[in-house]
Amino acid sequence: MPKRYNIGRYLTGATAARTGDEMTGPALLLVGLSVTGSASTASALLSAVTLSAAVGGPVFGALLDRAVRPGRLLTAALAAYSLALLAILLSLGRLPLPLVHATALCGGLLGPALAGGWTSQLPQVTDPENLPRATALDALTYNFAALAGPALAGAVAMAAGAPVGVVVSLALIVLALPAAWTLPDRSPATAPAPSLTSARAPSPTSTPAPSPTSDAAPSRTDAAAPPPPPASAPPTTPPRSSVLADLRSGFAAIGRIRPLARATLTSVISYAGVGILVTCTPLLGERALGTTDSGTFLLAALAAASLAANALLARYPGVLRPDATILGSTLTLAGALLLAATLSPLGLFAAMAVAGAGAGPQLTALFAVRHREAPAHLRGQIFTTGASLKITGYAIGAGLGGPLATWSLSGSLLVAAGFEILAALGFVALSGAGGGQRPGVPHRSQGTRTSP
Repeated sequence: MPKRYNIGRYLTGATAARTGDEMTGPALLLVGLSVTGSASTASALLSAVTLSAAVGGPVFGALLDRAVRPGRLLTAALAAYSLALLAILLSLGRLPLPLVHATALCGGLLGPALAGGWTSQLPQVTDPENLPRATALDALTYNFAALAGPALAGAVAMAAGAPVGVVVSLALIVLALPAAWTLPDRSPATAPAPSLTSARAPSPTSTPAPSPTSDAAPSRTDAAAPPPPPASAPPTTPPRSSVLADLRSGFAAIGRIRPLARATLTSVISYAGVGILVTCTPLLGERALGTTDSGTFLLAALAAASLAANALLARYPGVLRPDATILGSTLTLAGALLLAATLSPLGLFAAMAVAGAGAGPQLTALFAVRHREAPAHLRGQIFTTGASLKITGYAIGAGLGGPLATWSLSGSLLVAAGFEILAALGFVALSGAGGGQRPGVPHRSQGTRTSP
């Protein structure tokens, strides 16, 4: 596995891309409102970019897993996403809105490249023993982007106008291109397999190469394995599967591997609760500080607490077990939402701090479980599919949050807490013993060197 790629370069590129991505949503809202004067048009523009990501994630992940040079594919996706933003900016107010929305839909298909596409390449960048710390640092880039992106969009719009905010967001994504382009090529040990089933069924004359992220000892049957074929025998390469077959294999892996299914289900349901919370923040800000604009301060408190929690995990990567952390952080989010439902000004800021302390470690733990459990030849698809599913959960929560907040602000937060409790129950329901493991790979949920 090539190791000449500096982790600092990865973090710099990921931070730039994700900050640009987090800045894109508020910037599009502001430019849509300033150009058309319609809040519904602005929100429709953002919805188009967000919803199509749920479709693009699995497909892009499957292509990423098949790529020998995944960095080149990631670079192309980032460049295309930037061009889509530029096209939206240039066409808004000049072309019919359906064409602008269609452009946003096409660009949104590549949105998961800015999130899961980067994270899936982390094992190629760092050694297995350093993966826990690298995972926590990677999660920090999400927290920093969530804190800096919206604030930067608002500041740029105030200083130079809403269109400049879109330009700055795409410029940040462009800054990440060199780091993406130079990502390590896929090593032979993680070369794309023809299918999930063929990867699990080695031929009688060969033994599968161990995954670079696996710390399992060789099995006892290795000693009895037949010798390799003579040097003169030509290598046999199984026929390559289609993208559709890879998509089926990726979804099957998420459903079949119990810790992966459990973490995915929990995070998606939990993110629906987060979507409700974010939608309520303008009204919560009005309750806490008297203006709807002050809701951004509540979000800043949440992001800052997430950043601090993940910074602590990066300093002490072995302090928490990822599976237990997912459950504990989800229950922490439930408690924070119940506290927020009191609508006390002091309680709201305290609730946001507690929510951040739960959301930050949940993200780090989710990445750790995916790195640990995902088959190497499906890792990109599993990360981008997971990102797409979380976006879908968030979109559902955000869609419910508006009507619920109109009905009752406290009631909407109680519903959000209910989603967190439902997510925890889902975690418990999928925690039964046995089943759901990859054949031949020992279950490693209980704390190993590759699990922060």
